[in-house]
Amino acid sequence: MSDTREGFATTDLCDAHPQVQTAEPIFRHFGGVRRFAGPAATAICLEDNSRVREAVGEPGKGRVLVVDGGGSVRCALLGDLLAEKAVSNGWAGVIVNGCVRDTARLGQLSLGILALAAHPRRSEKRGHGEREVGVRFAGVTFHPGDWVYADEDGLIVSGERLADAT
Repeated sequence: MSDTREGFATTDLCDAHPQVQTAEPIFRHFGGVRRFAGPAATAICLEDNSRVREAVGEPGKGRVLVVDGGGSVRCALLGDLLAEKAVSNGWAGVIVNGCVRDTARLGQLSLGILALAAHPRRSEKRGHGEREVGVRFAGVTFHPGDWVYADEDGLIVSGERLADAT
């Protein structure tokens, strides 16, 4: 289930739940939705978006795809075509520890997208990477199924769904 409506603020969630992990403020919003939440699905892929393509091609069920691209700023791991596929398959958002492209189109989509930067070069497609494993970046650890909450003030991660975020 996804919480893409105005029903939470990360500031309030941090106040009410001091145990949540708060990500370092390194991300920029690129999607048309700036407040999104859902259970995490994870992928690790360095300059190869094969696992991203695979994930967004599956039913998202309101989840947030968390992509550890190793912080690389040499190419984009998500563009308009994959983001459109994520929307049509019911993903709430995508968080990329790396770059995205086609940013004008991404901003028109009903999808939360956080990334480090924009880059015009597409990634390789070699089939490398892993899915549904723990990943760590921006000072937080994301495990598959953790709840991710993002808005204009930041990104937080909780091991469980926060009742006051509904």
